[in-house]
Amino acid sequence: MSSLEHISEAPLADINVADPALWDCHKYWPIFERMRREDPVHYCADSSYGPYWSVTSHEDILAVETNHEVFSSDSRLGGVVIHDDLAFELSGYALEGFIAMDPPRHSAQRAAVSGIVSRPNLAHLETIISERTRDLLDSLPVGEVFDWVPTVSIELTTQMLATLFDFPFEDRAKLTRWSDVGTMEPGLGIVATDAERVKELKSCLFHFTKLWRARKDNQDGFDLVSMLAQSPATANMNPMNFLGNILVLIIGGNDTTRNTMSGAIAAFNQYPRELEKLKANHKLMDNAISEIIRWQTPIAHMRRTALADAELGGKQIKKGDKVVMWYASGNRDEKVFSDADVFDIERDNARRNLSFGFGIHRCMGRRLAEMQLRILLEEIMKRWTRIEIAGAPTPIKSNFVHGYASLPVRIIP
Repeated sequence: MSSLEHISEAPLADINVADPALWDCHKYWPIFERMRREDPVHYCADSSYGPYWSVTSHEDILAVETNHEVFSSDSRLGGVVIHDDLAFELSGYALEGFIAMDPPRHSAQRAAVSGIVSRPNLAHLETIISERTRDLLDSLPVGEVFDWVPTVSIELTTQMLATLFDFPFEDRAKLTRWSDVGTMEPGLGIVATDAERVKELKSCLFHFTKLWRARKDNQDGFDLVSMLAQSPATANMNPMNFLGNILVLIIGGNDTTRNTMSGAIAAFNQYPRELEKLKANHKLMDNAISEIIRWQTPIAHMRRTALADAELGGKQIKKGDKVVMWYASGNRDEKVFSDADVFDIERDNARRNLSFGFGIHRCMGRRLAEMQLRILLEEIMKRWTRIEIAGAPTPIKSNFVHGYASLPVRIIP
């Protein structure tokens, strides 16, 4: 029997919940439950990522999220992911996007692109999303087995990304590829080495630099590239700052939405009564979306670095320590969510989920993600009885992106 079978019973000091092998076979849930109960701020002294703290309770995660004076996102200190290997340099500049910055730079660069999710533009995008969703669903092979992830989840989110960037639509698959390259550790199925990753991300920089040059003087452009090129806060970025912001926007617009679209199918399969509730009462839709996002938690963690000694959950964090907030654990915290492992679309506090982060780094595009999921569910319910899982799902091999690489399904008319 694999040693993973007994990992949740191992001495706490020996547990490394970030081990990708745990995430590949879904062995992390009992570990998080035990950590929340026995050691909610847990120190791992030895891992492939170096020593790090795991913050697993909802309360302690919020304490870290809301204290950016002590817990930094700065890419120069390691950024927002447990592994530091994205901090490569080009022409003397380190990769950095606004999510991996602290105020005031973070606020100014984030504001440069926030207009893309303004209420008027969301209303405009809703029409586009609705039309594309209807067209895609009408093309699906009813009664036959197909893979939901590339056919629906990836395709819909990639189409939306191409629109937000005004990226050549016929080349939109590049956006998905760059998102995957940007989030996956080498050797876990996307790229084999750091050198391969750097090569592909430089290709991303090359493509977007051409778009930047074409749009920097076009005041009529209303896309993410034009916004970055024309805002005073971002008009003079170095190449790695530009690439960092492009990757933040690609990943943010891709992973959360695509994995929640797949997670919704998985959730309603495991809890079919919840789908019947939603069909009977469409007023539950908004809460159902919040519960899907809580239950799936498409981004498993975010990381910070301590700028000073601090106390957290009774533990002494030292300056320079790596602090990892496990959203996947906080969203299953029994002290906040009763029967937390159960998917319940009538849960009265589902909106307290941590999936979009909190504080100054709360996901800028959360309303757009929720709208995409709502439209998808509405259009599905107009057409079919249910969508059933028709084979073993394949999880993404990652402790950061929490979702599905493959999800075989069959539509029941």
